[in-house]
Amino acid sequence: MATIKVQGMTCQHCVQAVTQALSGIEGVENVTVSLPKGEASFEETKPVDMEEVKKAVKKAGYKVEI
Repeated sequence: MATIKVQGMTCQHCVQAVTQALSGIEGVENVTVSLPKGEASFEETKPVDMEEVKKAVKKAGYKVEI
């Protein structure tokens, strides 16, 4: 399971936005986002480019630390 730090989340809407952004990436499944921890975890069904992960989260309006 991969875990990334996500900055800028403040509410459940943010959690849903990040979850949807990550779920839209091919090869990403079982996304779990923790608002208190500022983290998102997911399983990779195939190798996933972390740059693609960063871009998807950034497009949703948040910043990623890997």
